[in-house]
Amino acid sequence: MNTAQTATLVRVACPACLTGNRVPRERLGEAPKCGQCGASLLDGKPVALDDANFDALVGRTELPVLVDFWAPWCAPCRAMAPAFEQAAGEYATRARFAKLNTDASPAVAARFGIRSIPTLVLLQGGRELARKSGALDARALRQWLEPRL
Repeated sequence: MNTAQTATLVRVACPACLTGNRVPRERLGEAPKCGQCGASLLDGKPVALDDANFDALVGRTELPVLVDFWAPWCAPCRAMAPAFEQAAGEYATRARFAKLNTDASPAVAARFGIRSIPTLVLLQGGRELARKSGALDARALRQWLEPRL
């Protein structure tokens, strides 16, 4: 593979088996499948993360990863969920959306110093790029996210 071809490849972790897949950037919108298990790589739905799969998925994905730190008992978290799901579909080729239940995965929540929920953390290459606490509607979520992508 020459340098021009390599520069256009984007690594995307499979949400099912966590295998890193290289996908040509111009084909991200063509429903790419995992080369290992055949699962859809970018189906436009948030991926469920936990203490066991967090580092693998985030580390094997070159797209920005927006993580919603939430809990089932949190009313603002539940209120924001439809807007987050809608945005996941809209930004499917530009960012990976993921949800992490802080009650079920306290180690990752503690590592990121999550003190209130919902909290959105935008990561790329394992590094935190931005953070926003509090529930957002669809418009506010887009306004916060768009300049960061």
